[in-house]
Amino acid sequence: MSGVVVTGVGYTVGRRPIVADIDLTFEPGRLVALSGASGSGKTTLLSVVGGLLEPTTGTVTLDGTPTWRGTGDPPAEVAFVLQVYGLVPILSARENVSVALRARGVKPGEADARAEEALADLHLADLGGRQVEELSGGQLQRVAIARALVVHAPVLLADEPSSELDPTTRGQVMRLLRAEADAGSVVVVATHDPEVVDLCDEHHAMTDGRLVRARHRAV
Repeated sequence: MSGVVVTGVGYTVGRRPIVADIDLTFEPGRLVALSGASGSGKTTLLSVVGGLLEPTTGTVTLDGTPTWRGTGDPPAEVAFVLQVYGLVPILSARENVSVALRARGVKPGEADARAEEALADLHLADLGGRQVEELSGGQLQRVAIARALVVHAPVLLADEPSSELDPTTRGQVMRLLRAEADAGSVVVVATHDPEVVDLCDEHHAMTDGRLVRARHRAV
């Protein structure tokens, strides 16, 4: 996989540019932080990169193919950890994770077993049968992370994945994200947490929808 290439990307609502003039390449095997204050454009940029939003200008491609497929749904090669979690209230924690695998053609029995393993990795093994409305904010966030991790997608985009987590759990999540990158995935984390930034190979900072600073760590 050659990675995700962002070329001249902008996204405008009405006449207001939310992101503008973004040129980036996200390479496989790298854990990348995208930082900025609330309203800086990092969530919108992740949404454009992952095919949830169509760029107003420019292109985003994965192995030469646009990530925007015309539907607002991400391609199967992309997994998201959404800031609003995006879990289905009528399903259990296990079912919310399992459904991501079933949507990719995994048989129900195998999908449920893999979902249980993913939840266990995030210390949720005893909560798989709980309805998501019974879970705390931190538990909901971990279920959303498990759902993204379980599919081992070539591209994993995580929006503030540590916002509800204690330091120990945050460290575990970052180790799991690192493992995805080490396995060859593109992993991008939008965050305002400097400790998360320090654990990443690259850091791109945003202000007012534009990139203002970058740091690259040698492989």
